[in-house]
Amino acid sequence: MNELYEWQDELWQRWIGLRARLPHAILLKGPQGIGKLDFAMNLARSLLCKNSLGSKLACQGCTSCHWFEQGTHPDFRLLISGAQSIEMQESSKTQASLTLKSWTKRIAEEVLEEQQKKGKKPSQEISVHQVRSLANFINLSTHQGGHRVVVIHPAETMNTNAANALLKTLEEPPEQMLIILISHKPQQLLPTIVSRCLTLEAPMPSLEASFTWLQQQKYANPLAMLARAGFAPLLAARLAEEAIGESEYSLFLQEIKQPAQFDVFALAEQLQRIEPIHVIHWLQQWCYDLGSAKLTGKVRYHPYLTDLLKNLSNNIAIFNLLRYQNELIIAKREALHPLNPKLLFESILLSYRHMMLGANI
Repeated sequence: MNELYEWQDELWQRWIGLRARLPHAILLKGPQGIGKLDFAMNLARSLLCKNSLGSKLACQGCTSCHWFEQGTHPDFRLLISGAQSIEMQESSKTQASLTLKSWTKRIAEEVLEEQQKKGKKPSQEISVHQVRSLANFINLSTHQGGHRVVVIHPAETMNTNAANALLKTLEEPPEQMLIILISHKPQQLLPTIVSRCLTLEAPMPSLEASFTWLQQQKYANPLAMLARAGFAPLLAARLAEEAIGESEYSLFLQEIKQPAQFDVFALAEQLQRIEPIHVIHWLQQWCYDLGSAKLTGKVRYHPYLTDLLKNLSNNIAIFNLLRYQNELIIAKREALHPLNPKLLFESILLSYRHMMLGANI
């Protein structure tokens, strides 16, 4: 786990520049699926390591590094949601390092125990109880006379009470304490929290770097994988390993390419196994390429379908396309708790078909 991705070298140098005058809180922001959590764990491990100085990563040999590897370091805390802790326990080694699994094991066990007792589903949120549990950690002296580190991932999953509880800590930060907030969507964080953090922006890796990394991991069709994942390499790898909706995605593309022929209700029926947010994401990527093909003659997410997208875009009124894209944005906000996924799919697919055939939506 003690290894940076190729595209994180410059970000690591920026971190090294901060070590002389360490802030009390860092907001590490960037797109999902580019390795921000791995970077934060390397940062924390290096800061706690007894032999890491200057630009070095953790030594992996000292007592501190051993504690960190086993998920028992007394000067480190990882705050994630219950649902994410279980996801990490079930994921492959490629998608969640053994170190991360060590740190999330206890959380996952508690969540599963509560699920068995009360029948509750694992929460997608970081609770106020988790944030308040930091109080004892903050007030204790460090075990090695150095720093204490807290990683919160992703910070936008804190509920309102949890965010307000964290704000109190940020307003009166203890000495030699570093809180790292990782965020895919920093606009969803309280402005008062953002203002108390030093921001590090994790760069999106280049297409070449992502392609090379996926090839090194022995994945087939890296370019198609990246396009489907919005060009985020770790997200592409996760989708490939978990085979999330592969057959449904192929069916989706097959049908969506022929708007005059496809059966909206049959497709909605066949997509029910997939979370609505994924289907809406597929439609957003497809519509982005339709608009780009119409306006620039280029596409981003489906380069192997460039000619088809150009032909389809010729018959679209750009105002109708923009209106439909706005409909998808609204649908995505509501997609986490749909009352009936099938009805949602039928609605957005009918709107797509009407737009493509020149009808009002």
